[in-house]
Amino acid sequence: MWAASCLASCCAACACDACRTVVSGISRRSARIAYCGLFALSLFVSWILREVAAPLMEQLPWINHFHKTPNREWFETDAVLRVSLGNFLFFTILSFLMIGVKNQRDPRDGLHHGRWMMKIVCWFILVILMFFVPNEIISFYETISKFGSGLFLLIQVVLLLDFVHGWNDKWVGYDEQFWYVALFIVSLVCYLATFGFSGLLFHWFTPSGQDCGLNTFFIVMTLILVILFAIVALHPAVGSSILPASVISLYCMYLCYSGLASEPRDYECNGLHKHSKAISTGTVTVGLLTTILSVVYSAVRAGSSTTLLSPPSSPRSGDGKPLLPLDKADEEEKEKNKAVTYSYAFFHIIFSLASMYSAMLLTGWSTSVGESGKLVDVGWPSVWIRILTAWVTAALYMWSLLAPILFPDRDF
Repeated sequence: MWAASCLASCCAACACDACRTVVSGISRRSARIAYCGLFALSLFVSWILREVAAPLMEQLPWINHFHKTPNREWFETDAVLRVSLGNFLFFTILSFLMIGVKNQRDPRDGLHHGRWMMKIVCWFILVILMFFVPNEIISFYETISKFGSGLFLLIQVVLLLDFVHGWNDKWVGYDEQFWYVALFIVSLVCYLATFGFSGLLFHWFTPSGQDCGLNTFFIVMTLILVILFAIVALHPAVGSSILPASVISLYCMYLCYSGLASEPRDYECNGLHKHSKAISTGTVTVGLLTTILSVVYSAVRAGSSTTLLSPPSSPRSGDGKPLLPLDKADEEEKEKNKAVTYSYAFFHIIFSLASMYSAMLLTGWSTSVGESGKLVDVGWPSVWIRILTAWVTAALYMWSLLAPILFPDRDF
């Protein structure tokens, strides 16, 4: 017993030292990556607790106060939602604290980029406290998480549109034959991938001998949108480029695949179930890692998007350099007065919404855990969320093409 106690103390001391070492190495430049790491840690904790916390939570009287104990899947979902709520509160509080930060002289700028040990401790305490809140609060959070997840997906689409239009403008702006050829090749590859992908979808999700009208409708509808993108983009009145149309087409086809692949494994029109009757832990791990990468990319992209997040006082390109060199004190003063390059408050809101979205993925939108076992992001709610996201993406892209024509007096 004494030896075990000493070993536990040594392990705790080593963990604290390791944590201090990691925290001390976080610089101003790497702060956003550190937030992504903390978010990824929260997903890992959610996944672990979903697997192991159910027996313990069944013994907690303020959680299991029902006349009849719910099944194991209910406690697994509850554990994920409680960690997600703690994560959501952590980033939401940071977001409110960062409202109005315009330059690096603001003391809150130091809180955003530093004091990591304090922030990690606060995050840990918030997550622990969520396991003591009433079930009614968790149920309410589960409800609003569906709406928050939809908002996160909408922001993800806006970021993608901003990215592809910026990519196209940059290559066209070079006004050289090489870049025009590169633009054509990338567009051609995207279209070939889109139509090739559609063929695979027909093969996987409309097996012969089965009535798969819904899957056929999803795929055909996506193909109609792909053709419509090209027609509108190349219309003389619009005068857009084919590159954004091809990239959005490929993304919509991917969302169609993602939605169809999320159908329950026992659904006769889901051809993937033939290859995945036994779902291993490795499969779940790959699904979770894909989720982490998707969410982290959206947050980092949002944090660097000047279109969405830059406050009015942020520096723009083309700022002139001083004619005379500044001494060290003047340089430090100028550095402190430098405007922030993105909105810290909105950056943290992205993580708050991502916390809701990831909780829905880990619980199958809180409905598919029971019918699909240990799968990540599988079930009919997930199917419709992905399909609707593809349609919203198409609508927003068409609006970006047609809005300047419909409202010529407005600046888009």
